Amino acid sequence: MGSKDIGDVAGYYLHAAELKAEKTITLSDYIAQANREAIHAGEPFGCAVVKRRMKGVADGYVVRDVRTDVRLLNRMRDAEDLLKEYQFDVWFEHDRHHREAA
Repeated sequence: MGSKDIGDVAGYYLHAAELKAEKTITLSDYIAQANREAIHAGEPFGCAVVKRRMKGVADGYVVRDVRTDVRLLNRMRDAEDLLKEYQFDVWFEHDRHHREAA
């Protein structure tokens, strides 16, 4: 979409996702592009989805810069704190489920 590109795929929750499958990986370029596209798309986060050579997409990487990752984790923490405060039983089951999945 040119100078106002909004990412390569829709539906990656809260993210503008830049998809890459290249022989030479340049993370800094991918992240800069994803962050620009997040602004254009009105999404709070940008990330690059990088396919590994000779592997399936599920074996690839999702990459974001530390600044973006901290903002994402802070958002998740704040959301969990709100849920814990207002619906403790729901939060407790949510937390238990995700701890077991790890």
